[in-house]
Amino acid sequence: MRLNKSSIIDFFKSSLVNKSIKVLFIRISGVILFFGLTLFLTNTFDPSLVGQYDFSRSLLIFLGALSVFGMHQSVIYYGGYLASIDNLWYIKKIYYKMVWMILLITALVYFASLLLKIESIGALFNTSLSATVEKTVLALFFYGLTMFNIDVFRGIKKIYLSEIHRNIIRYALFFIGILILYFTNNESYLVDVFLLNFAILALLSTMILLFIFSDKEYENGVIEISYKDIIKRSAPMAVSAASFLLMQSLDILMLANFTNYELVAYYGSAVKLTMIIALVLASVNSVITPQIAELFASEKMEKLRDSIKKGTRLIFIITFPMILILGAIPSFILGFFGENYISAKNALWILLAGQVINSLCGSVGVYLNMTGKQRPFQRILVSALILNIVLNYFLIPEFGMSGAAIATSTSMILWNIIAVIYVYRKDKIKVYLTFK
Repeated sequence: MRLNKSSIIDFFKSSLVNKSIKVLFIRISGVILFFGLTLFLTNTFDPSLVGQYDFSRSLLIFLGALSVFGMHQSVIYYGGYLASIDNLWYIKKIYYKMVWMILLITALVYFASLLLKIESIGALFNTSLSATVEKTVLALFFYGLTMFNIDVFRGIKKIYLSEIHRNIIRYALFFIGILILYFTNNESYLVDVFLLNFAILALLSTMILLFIFSDKEYENGVIEISYKDIIKRSAPMAVSAASFLLMQSLDILMLANFTNYELVAYYGSAVKLTMIIALVLASVNSVITPQIAELFASEKMEKLRDSIKKGTRLIFIITFPMILILGAIPSFILGFFGENYISAKNALWILLAGQVINSLCGSVGVYLNMTGKQRPFQRILVSALILNIVLNYFLIPEFGMSGAAIATSTSMILWNIIAVIYVYRKDKIKVYLTFK
């Protein structure tokens, strides 16, 4: 690739890069809002309450991955596939089927928790967590439906609407709730407000989707995708999503078990900072995911290669300066959360190392899921998850926050590298960073 003025202009004028940058600006606004509320929490709420919130958030992310059963990914695949055969209208029927499946799964999780007794689930971590676990399980359907709806927006090519819900509305509503708690001296209801937020979001996003589906574009045609088809497509994605999200949250869950809420809060600040790096990758993925599904289904491989190449380069261009800044002045940045939060400096450095490889490997996970390779991706992530569990179990008692960070970064590096090698051997496509 010749780095002249013309090629740079063409690069930034491309549809993928242009949309990705717009999505990134929306996500940056969301990050500013998220860090605003996080800084407010860490500087005004008791660390044990912040840690309780971080624990509930991590548990909800993992259980949410189970509740949507990979359908948040498969609905994007179906959106791309149906668009390639001019049958996007059928996404409406798929949506209704998937919502019923989410309701059934979350009901099963709830009744399973009753059968096992909430206290027993909490005891897997420690006895003081059972109340938080109970509240989180009760909110599971609303969380699952919210996150599913957000990806349905992506599947029907309403990318900006999806990102506004994901990054602006859900944080804005929660921030308002936090402010109400603070000024009414009801800080102890922090987790309750966090979970109630998703009930409001689920209702709002569902109403918007039903309005969109009332358009004539979504009237019936001649095609049928059964529940069996959906399960067959979604199940491997569900395992992959659960494994991936558990790797992202397992460090906090196990840290809560081996230590206390205060350390969870300190470590959580480092995790939140690395979200800035992951933000760029997620922004590009929001745009490129339906494109990969549609281009691969249409067998337009050259266009597919070009889209992936541009996406990976954009990720590198934006993330590299961010990583350098966070790595150069970690104490200064962590200090904004509060003086005690600087203790997460070493953990932040370790987590950044994992994000470097994550960024260089581009949209490899998305590529595997959108091109019918969800089962190999499932095996890769499950292997990395097992390693993650083992490392967390042995390293956290010995090294605390740094041990949790080592486990997370090691598993992230492993699955990214293996996935990149698999894609290149299978399809001769370079999803990793190249300048040729």
